Amino acid sequence: MTADQVLGDGRAPGGAQVPDEELAWLDATAQADLVRRGALSPAELTEAAIARIERLDTELNAVITPLFEKARAAAGSARLPKGPFRGVPLLLKDVLCHSAGDPVHHGMRALRDRGWRAPEDATLTKRFRSAGFVICGRTNVPELATSVTTEPLAYGPTRNPWDLSRSPGGSSGGSAAAVAAGMVPVAHGNDMAGSIRIPASACGLVGLKPTRARTSLGPEFGEYWGPVTHEHVLTRSVRDSAAVLDAIAGAAPGDPYTAPAPARPHREEVGADPGALRIGFRTATPGTAAPAHADCVAAVEHTARLLDGLGHRVAPQAAAALDSPGLFEALPDLFGAVLAWELAHWSRRTGARLEPADLEPMNGALAEAGRSVTAAQWLSGVQTWQRWGRDVAALWEDGIDVLLTPTLATPPLPLGRLAPTAQEPEELVAGVSQGIAFTLPFNLTGQPAVSLPLYRNAEGLPIGVQLVAAYGREDVLIRLASQLEEAAPWAGERPPFSA
Repeated sequence: MTADQVLGDGRAPGGAQVPDEELAWLDATAQADLVRRGALSPAELTEAAIARIERLDTELNAVITPLFEKARAAAGSARLPKGPFRGVPLLLKDVLCHSAGDPVHHGMRALRDRGWRAPEDATLTKRFRSAGFVICGRTNVPELATSVTTEPLAYGPTRNPWDLSRSPGGSSGGSAAAVAAGMVPVAHGNDMAGSIRIPASACGLVGLKPTRARTSLGPEFGEYWGPVTHEHVLTRSVRDSAAVLDAIAGAAPGDPYTAPAPARPHREEVGADPGALRIGFRTATPGTAAPAHADCVAAVEHTARLLDGLGHRVAPQAAAALDSPGLFEALPDLFGAVLAWELAHWSRRTGARLEPADLEPMNGALAEAGRSVTAAQWLSGVQTWQRWGRDVAALWEDGIDVLLTPTLATPPLPLGRLAPTAQEPEELVAGVSQGIAFTLPFNLTGQPAVSLPLYRNAEGLPIGVQLVAAYGREDVLIRLASQLEEAAPWAGERPPFSA
């Protein structure tokens, strides 16, 4: 039963209350509508989600910090905000988006062992609450969000509900696994180098990285890891992604900059005619001449045919600027310096000096090297990335409206392939670099990009494709994504291990 088959009183055909196995697959918009109509209460939605988390998470290991009693109290309170998602269960990724009084560990054993708790809500957390979401827990992440798989030593691996031997991706892997399995309809994620889009690809979800500064990192940060961090959610429908963005977007006091305001609410772009767009596609991995895995190439070619059939002008696009060496040449210094900063930051916050040895091997090695990066090297690297980003963004000035690529260069990885102790640090860095090759470029340019679940390989694994629009043009992506969702619906596709 789809959301459209739920009757106006929130009951299934025949008058029976919507069974949980169907409720679990309604998107957040449909679940909020049931509450609005009085068919279900926030408490009933919350209890159903808690039951699903308890039933499924022993296998998936997606939710590392259950917040069930707080969720029950919020859902049952008359003071629950009457926002657009009133009563809808939500999970928060355990990186940023801190929630007051709750454990926040960023995948680090050092924070877990010290029992660190956040003293206040992040701006984004407050906006989720104001929208009416009920926060049910926090989800598993790789240590310091630095991997494309979610297998931290602190909490162990999260499993992909499409194949429990596979990774759900990272760094928002716990959130993606939870949404894909039907625990909740939507979960928070953030994207520093692909961390929303990569797990969306691996788990068969919609993963939109908004334009840089569309959402706020306040009150603690103006930027996080320089200009690359973007906050949003993972969902099962385009309309949810658009409507949640409306609920959380906008500058907060003191933000250093903000994205240009949209012409109208993003929700109104769902179903709007995108017109005949110029769409270029590329399957070669940025920085190399090597094509992506054959399954990922097939996913792009399949999507290109869909787009051509919808009346768009689709053609190969070399996008040669993506191959300029500046992207990966500057990466070691900049990410090393970021991890050295993370150690200093958490040392200040906890009052205990943390050393590279307190981190997993790859992160520890990068942090140690990062301590030697000078201010001049940091600024030089940032300027290299800025020049590189200008050249890439110029493609949208007079060449294309949308670029189509694989989201990942490979299908979902087997668990253990990039586990923290599986390889030497240098080999892990190379593996992670391959994993972010198609996504990191658009963290640097700040452009909006979305991964859509339009293809599955012969093994039944989801293979996402990435669509990228010009800076500030989420409207173009949402129109196009909703057109593809209607042309090739994915709502009925459910993983083998799920609600």
